[in-house]
Amino acid sequence: MPPVISKVSQWTRLCEISIPLAVERFLTASPEHCQAIPPDILLFERKLGEPVRVHNDDKIRRQKLQQQKAGAKAAVPVLGEEATVELKPGDVHEHPPSSLELSVAFSKLLAQETPDAVNREAPHIRRTKTSDLPLLDHVFAEGLYFTVADLVLLPCIHQFLVSSKKQGKSLVDLPLISSWYRRVQEVPGVKKAAGKCNMELLQLPELMSAPEERLQDSASVPDELEEENEDSHFIGGPRPTMTKLMENGIEAKFSPHPCPNWTLDWTSLPSAVSPGEGKMSRDRALRKQQQLNNLVAAVTKLAKPGDLIVDFCSGGGHVGIVLAYMMPSCQVILIENKELSLIRAKDRSDELGLNNIWFIQANLDYFNGTFNIGVALHACGVATDMVIEHCLRARAAFVISPCCYGFIQNTVKFKYPRSHQFKEILSYKEHMILCRFADQTAVQLPPERRLIGKQCMGLVDLDRAWAAEEHNYSVQVISMEPESCSPKNNMFVGIPT
Repeated sequence: MPPVISKVSQWTRLCEISIPLAVERFLTASPEHCQAIPPDILLFERKLGEPVRVHNDDKIRRQKLQQQKAGAKAAVPVLGEEATVELKPGDVHEHPPSSLELSVAFSKLLAQETPDAVNREAPHIRRTKTSDLPLLDHVFAEGLYFTVADLVLLPCIHQFLVSSKKQGKSLVDLPLISSWYRRVQEVPGVKKAAGKCNMELLQLPELMSAPEERLQDSASVPDELEEENEDSHFIGGPRPTMTKLMENGIEAKFSPHPCPNWTLDWTSLPSAVSPGEGKMSRDRALRKQQQLNNLVAAVTKLAKPGDLIVDFCSGGGHVGIVLAYMMPSCQVILIENKELSLIRAKDRSDELGLNNIWFIQANLDYFNGTFNIGVALHACGVATDMVIEHCLRARAAFVISPCCYGFIQNTVKFKYPRSHQFKEILSYKEHMILCRFADQTAVQLPPERRLIGKQCMGLVDLDRAWAAEEHNYSVQVISMEPESCSPKNNMFVGIPT
């Protein structure tokens, strides 16, 4: 049975299911039937050639521009003295990184600060428009940083490369995969782990990039993934889409905040209850407190003694810990897939002596229990829709603040638009335009642009609210108070009818 998480994202499905199956078929096929490179391998090659999109990449792109203007590549060591003592020579990155992306990637990998050679940008670099900045190149499978995706893909790609080498096949069509394969070997610990698994990693030569037409001709990309790739790139602003909705009587609308002035008395609460205990800056902690005021106020109006509340995508437990402390008659479950985040949450819970809180390390899609209220603060992209679906299935009320609208996309399990009304008017591509511009709400943007972003957020969330109402729910889309608490300040409150 394939992992449940594969339903969430086409990329995850490619890594966890499609490539392993493609390699298995390649290895078991007779020589005359495995002449072409499997389409899923070619798709991975293409993905490695796409520009990297990471959160807050503006600073890194400006540093890259400064590096290019200087006319020299960064040449800085990525391992500190402490790391070189602990690691064996075979595991150490032997040469300085040849690009700024590599410097950033390996510094992040070893929990170091960004290399010293990357200094504050010159004034003319800071004034450069974002649209004129150089794009970032892939270092690892998901972008700049080494993730579990690289570990999942390495043995599959290794077996494919070994088999191709035995058959005398050229890798000229896979220069980016070859570079990725070499780079993963440079990650501390990978060679040692491969040796324990009896994997003798290949030493591949550097290859020139394959012409685009050759990749096009080598094999076809799976239709489902090609459709996603086409629709994820578009040109055009949101106004035609917004006008189309307006002509059909649909505009962003927000319900009045039920308790705009409600706030916790943070000064009287133990320090472990406050998000500042999670080691964030004072300004960010204040904004987080304001966000929590909104969620806690809404949950307080819904909760009854004995209710089970689930904090999805809980992170360090900012929401769940406050709820457990303020509502001792309720049980609270935190669901988070990052171990370190849950450890921080449990440490804070232990300090408070809470006995009504539970911790589950898992992807939220694995949780199938019954509960009364689901909450999520800044659930990223499709995760918001996953949380809503869980609540609908359990007939639970929900209080959710969405985030990362730009990461919304069709998956095996979720299709957009969500509601019947929006489906009759908008195509998937038009809905994606709303999602992309819904992310344009950062405080440094011009007010008019932020207003359009807020309207796009409202339309995307109205679609979600109407979709939930098709399942006999009453749903309100509310702006948090104060709105300055976050650029992503929308909040759903849904109640089964």
